[in-house]
Amino acid sequence: MRFQEVPRDVSFPELEETVLGRWEADRVFERSVERREGAPHYVFYDGPPFATGLPHYGHIMTSYIKDVVPRYFTMRGYYVPRRWGWDCHGLPVEYEVEKDLGFKSRSDILAHGIGNFNEACRNTVLRYAGEWERIIHRLGRWVDFDNAYKTMDRNFMESVLWSFKRLHERGFTYEGEKVVPYCMRCQTTLSNFEARLDDAFRPRQDPAITVAFRRKDDENASLIAWTTTPWTLPSNVALAVGPDIEYAAVEKDGHTYWLAAAAIERYKHLEGGKELRRVPGSELVGVEYEPILPYFADTDSAFRVIPAAFVETETGTGIVHMAPAFGEDDNAVCTENGISGPNPVRDDGTFDERVSDFTGQTIFEANPHIAKMLRERQSLIQHDTYEHNYPHCWRCDSPLIYRAVKSWFVKVTEYKDTMLRLNQQINWIPSHIRDGRFGMWLDNARDWAVSRARFWGTPVPVWRCEGCEENAVIGSVEELETRSGQTVEDLHRPAIDEVTMPCESCGGTMRRIEDVLDCWFESGAMPHSQLHYPFENRERFEDNYPGDFIVEYVAQTRGWFYTLVALASGLFEKEPFRNVVCHGVLLAEDGRKMSKRLRNYPDPMELVSEYGSDALRIGLLSSAVVRGTDARFSRVAVHDAVRLINLPLWNSLHFFTAYASIDGFVPSGEIDSPSLLDRYMLSETEALRAGIEERMEAYDFPGAYKLIFDYVNLLSTWYIRLVRRRMWGQGLEGEKRTIYEVLYASLSTLAKVLAPFAPFLAENLYEALGGEGSVHLQDWPEPQPAWRDEEVSADMDAVRKVVYLVRKVRESHNLKHRHPLRTVSLAGISEHAVEANREILLEELNVKEIRRLDDISDLVRPTVQLNYALLGRRLRGDVKKVAAAINKGEYELSEDASELRAAGHELSGEDFSFRYESRREGTGVEVEGTLVVALDLDADEELVAEGKMRDLNRRLQDLRKEADLGYADRVVVSIATGDDALSEIIARYGDWLSEQVLADEIRTAPLDDALISRETEVAGVSVSIALRRVA
Repeated sequence: MRFQEVPRDVSFPELEETVLGRWEADRVFERSVERREGAPHYVFYDGPPFATGLPHYGHIMTSYIKDVVPRYFTMRGYYVPRRWGWDCHGLPVEYEVEKDLGFKSRSDILAHGIGNFNEACRNTVLRYAGEWERIIHRLGRWVDFDNAYKTMDRNFMESVLWSFKRLHERGFTYEGEKVVPYCMRCQTTLSNFEARLDDAFRPRQDPAITVAFRRKDDENASLIAWTTTPWTLPSNVALAVGPDIEYAAVEKDGHTYWLAAAAIERYKHLEGGKELRRVPGSELVGVEYEPILPYFADTDSAFRVIPAAFVETETGTGIVHMAPAFGEDDNAVCTENGISGPNPVRDDGTFDERVSDFTGQTIFEANPHIAKMLRERQSLIQHDTYEHNYPHCWRCDSPLIYRAVKSWFVKVTEYKDTMLRLNQQINWIPSHIRDGRFGMWLDNARDWAVSRARFWGTPVPVWRCEGCEENAVIGSVEELETRSGQTVEDLHRPAIDEVTMPCESCGGTMRRIEDVLDCWFESGAMPHSQLHYPFENRERFEDNYPGDFIVEYVAQTRGWFYTLVALASGLFEKEPFRNVVCHGVLLAEDGRKMSKRLRNYPDPMELVSEYGSDALRIGLLSSAVVRGTDARFSRVAVHDAVRLINLPLWNSLHFFTAYASIDGFVPSGEIDSPSLLDRYMLSETEALRAGIEERMEAYDFPGAYKLIFDYVNLLSTWYIRLVRRRMWGQGLEGEKRTIYEVLYASLSTLAKVLAPFAPFLAENLYEALGGEGSVHLQDWPEPQPAWRDEEVSADMDAVRKVVYLVRKVRESHNLKHRHPLRTVSLAGISEHAVEANREILLEELNVKEIRRLDDISDLVRPTVQLNYALLGRRLRGDVKKVAAAINKGEYELSEDASELRAAGHELSGEDFSFRYESRREGTGVEVEGTLVVALDLDADEELVAEGKMRDLNRRLQDLRKEADLGYADRVVVSIATGDDALSEIIARYGDWLSEQVLADEIRTAPLDDALISRETEVAGVSVSIALRRVA
C-alpha cells in the first residue's frame, strides 16, 4: 500500500457527489444491511411523511438522526433494516385534491362521485415521492425506498382493520355522541389531540358579548354571562356557577345584576351601581331564568343555574352560559344535572330551520345578527372584541368548533393506567417529557374519536343491520369475504361500501357505516401494520417489539407518540418503543418560526450545494434543538461545521498523506513510543471511541459531535502542530515512523467513529488511508485499553489549559504569541505534569523559564465578587452589610473556597466568585478553577530580537504557502534590508531561521531566478524577501 497525497484544496459537495455514485454502483447500503442478516435486530420506527409536499428543515433534521442511529448500530453488529413508508390517507391528501379540483365543500365531492374523488387521491398521494427520494438520497441518508410501505396498501389496511377489531374485542371501542372538535369545511370530527397540535392554533378575533338572563323569580334581576361564541346562545339551556365563588348583586338604574364579585370591575355598565349583597355560588344553584332566545323554550328541566367546578373568574362574569351540544364541559355538567340540549347546527355549519331567524346562515355569519337581536331585546350588556389563539383544522386551516357528533371512539380512559405504567418504561430524551408534557397528557387522556365522515382512508370496519341494527366488526379480508360471499380486492370507498352481508341475528342486510378511520389511527398502528401482522411476519414482529428507537419533534407527544402508545397499550399492553428523542423547533435566525412567506431561512438544499450535506448534518445535530429546546438556525452553523471540523480534518489528512507518500510509509500497527505527546494522542483516540459509545447509549447527538470537534481540534491544532518539526528529518526510522503510526492509527479510528456522524467525510478519510471497500461495511472500532493512559491525558490536558490561559494573558495585553517572554509562573498544576512536558510548555508558551509554585498568594491577590442580582432577592438590605464586611476583609472562607461567611450570612455556589489581580508589577494573570498563570510581560533586547526573527519566519512561511511548496521542499532564501540592526539579528539567527523554513542557504543579495518575492515589513522596517525551490 502506498499513500496518495490528497489535494490541499477541496470541494466537499463535489466529493460527496462522487461518494454517492460509488455507494450506488457498489450497493454499499444494501450490503451493509445484508451482512448483518441473522444478527440481533435493532428496530427504529420511521414516521411516514405525506408526499403531498416537499421536505422542510424538520424533516431533514429528523432524517439525519434517523441515519446516524441506524449507521451506528449497524457498525455495532445489529441488523437494522430501514424501510421507508408513506402516509397516504386522510385530510392532508383529500384537501390537496379538493384544491386541485377547485372544490369548496363536501357537496362538491359527492357530486363528483366518491370513486372519482378517491381515484384522484390515489393518483395524487405520491405527487412528490420522486422529489423526496432525490433529496433524501442527496442528504446521504440510507433508506429502502424500493420496498416502501404505503398506508393505502391492502395489506397495511387489513392490519388496521384487525387493530380496530382487536380493540373492540377487548371492550375498548364504542359508538357514542360526544362533543368533539369539528371542522365545518371538511365536515368531519377531529380528535382532541389534533385540535391541540402546536401548529393548529392561530390568532383570531371573536365577538365577546355579555348577556343578561332575566330571573323568573324577579323580573328586575338578571344573571349576566360572558361568551365568545354568540352563535351558541340559541342553544342555551343552563347557567353554571362555581359553588365556592363569591357572587354579588349590584343594583344599577333600578335593575339588579348578578355576577362574580371579582368580575365587577371589568364592567363599566355597573360603575356607580350599588352592591346589595354577596352570596356563595351554591346559594344561586336552582335559580330559574327566562330563555334568552325563543327557539328551544320548551326544553325539559332547562333554564336554571347549576354548579360546575370548572367555572373561574379570570375572564368573563364568573357565570358560564351552557350549550351542551357545543361544549365538552357543558355537556358533561348538564348531563349530570339531567339537562339535554339541542344541536341546531348542520354538518356544514349552518343553522337548521329550528333557529328560524338565522336558518341557512353559517354560525359565524350569524354572530353579529344574534348580537343585534339581543340588543333589541335589551339583553346585551356589553359587546367587545376578543383576540385569542384559537384551534384551526390542521389541514384546511378553517376555525374549528366543538359540536356533539355521533362517532366511534377508542375508550382510552378504560386503560389509561396501563398507558401511564408503560410510559414509565420508556427512555424519553429529554427525560422531563416522560412525567411532564407526555405524562400529564396521558393523565388527562380522553376517549379518542377515531371515525371520520370522509372518503379516502381505511374504512371503519363496522357493518350494521338495516333491520335489527346489530353491529358486526370485521377484522380481516378473509372474514369479510366469508361473511359476505364476495371477493374483496379494494378496501377503499366506494368499493367497500358495496360489500354487504347477511345479519346473523335476523337475516337482514348488513351495510357498512360510511365513516373512515382517522389517519392518526393508521400511524399509531404502523409498527405492526407495515409487516401485515398478524397475517404475516408474526414471529418477526413479536420478537422485535417494542421498537428500540423513534424520533420526532416534541409536539408529537400529542400526535404520533401518543397514538403509538395508545394503540400499543390497548392492543398489546406493551410500550411501543424503548427510546424516544423529542427535538425542539428550529427557528429562523430572527427568532421567529421559519416561514416561506417571510423567506427568513436559507434553502436547505442550497446549503448542501454550497457546503455539503455533512456540514448541514453537523450544523443541525450539534444544535441544542436536538435536546428538545427551540433554537435559532442560520447558515453560520453550517459554515462553522466546515470551518471547525471538515477543513481541519481534511488538512490533517493532507498533512499525513503528503509526508507518507514522500517517505513511502507502510503502517505496521506497532507503536511503542516514549513520547508523552504520542501516548496522549493514542489515549485521546481511545477516549473518543469510548465517549461516542457513551453518548450514543444516551442518544446525545450534540454531545457526540462535541467530542468529535474536540478531537479534531486536538489532532490538528495540537498534535500535528507539535510533531511537524519531527517530520522534517530524512529517512523513516525512529520517532518519525512512530509519528506516522500514531497518525495512521488515530485517523483510521476516526474514520470509523466518524462514519455515522459525517458519512461522506468518513468515506473519503477511509479511502485516503487505503481502506478496502467502504468504511460503512466495517465494524465499530474495537477497544484499545493499552492506548488509554489516564495520567498522561490528565497531565497533557492541564498543559493545554496552561497554554490557553497564557494566550488569554497575551491577548489581553496585545502581545503577539510569536514574541518570546522571559518567565511564566504556574500554580495549580502538578510538578509531574510540568516536568514531563517542560519542553512543550517552553515552546508553546514561548518563554525561557517556567516556575511552578504551590502557593498562589505570591502571584495573585483574590478579590471577592458578589452576585448582587442573586443576593439582592435573598438578602435584600443585608447585601450592603455583607459587601462592607468583605471589603474590610471580615469574612471566613472554607478550605476549598466554595463557601463564605460574612455579616452573619452563608454564601455559596453562584452567590460569589473571585477576581484575581497580580501582586507584581509587569505581570499578567489568568485563573481558571485552581489553575493560575502569571506571565512576565516585559521583554529585554534579546527577547525583542528573537521576536523580530519569529515575525520574519512567519512572513517566509506565508511565502512558502503562497508558492504552493510541498511540506518537504527545500529552498534558497533571499532577505534584503537596509536596516543594519535587523541585518545583524538575521545573521545571528540565520541557522535557526534556515531550520524553520527548510532553507539550504540564506542570502542577502536578490535572487534573479526567484520563484516568488514580496516586499514586507518587520517591526516597521522594510524587507524584501524571495525564495526559489532547490532542484
